Amino acid sequence: MSSVVQGFTKSLAMTVLSEIGDKTFFAAAILAMRHPRRLVLTGCLSALVVMTILSAVVGWAAPNLISRKLTHHVTTLLFFGFGLWSLWDAFTGEGEAEDLAEVEAKLDADFKANSGTAKTNSKDVDEKKKQKRPFLTQFFSPILLKAFSITFFGEWGDKSQLATIGLAADENPIGVVLGGILGQALCTTAAVLGGKSLASQISEKIVALSGGVLFIVFGLQSFLSPMDS
Repeated sequence: MSSVVQGFTKSLAMTVLSEIGDKTFFAAAILAMRHPRRLVLTGCLSALVVMTILSAVVGWAAPNLISRKLTHHVTTLLFFGFGLWSLWDAFTGEGEAEDLAEVEAKLDADFKANSGTAKTNSKDVDEKKKQKRPFLTQFFSPILLKAFSITFFGEWGDKSQLATIGLAADENPIGVVLGGILGQALCTTAAVLGGKSLASQISEKIVALSGGVLFIVFGLQSFLSPMDS
């Protein structure tokens, strides 16, 4: 099994390039414009940490349930497949405008359905109310739970989740978890603090191209590296 540092480095690079410009990135940015940033950041990041740990556990358990040789080959194919997928998106996709518009439309519909005639300046009023509530009440607030659920189910079955599973099957799972959590924290914090203005300036084509090259490199390294028996 590879070192913790190698697993950490690969997971960090993969997570950053997979999550920047992702739909959950846009969702966090838009939610932070309408609700207290602290609650949005806590909800989104909690969901991503849970998803990273679950994915790493699945990847770690896979070689213990089936042949390590088979999991190694599957992981290699996953890296090549995700690399080609990302490159295809980079050269043929419409870019971040479609994803941003789609996420914003969904959140707008949900926001109108739940708040009706609520005004955007209610964010300050909500913040004052939250400060008067006990900590546990704030922790289980509808806003935090909403951010958690949107992020968790948005990441379920996503390319980054499957890549984390494959990476944990081939690398040190502790390093994968630590690198993944740090990468998620960096991306989510940037989305929450930067908001829609930052999200709209990100070139998804460049991010997808960089991610595709990274996955191809991972695939080549996995293909050429000796497999542990």
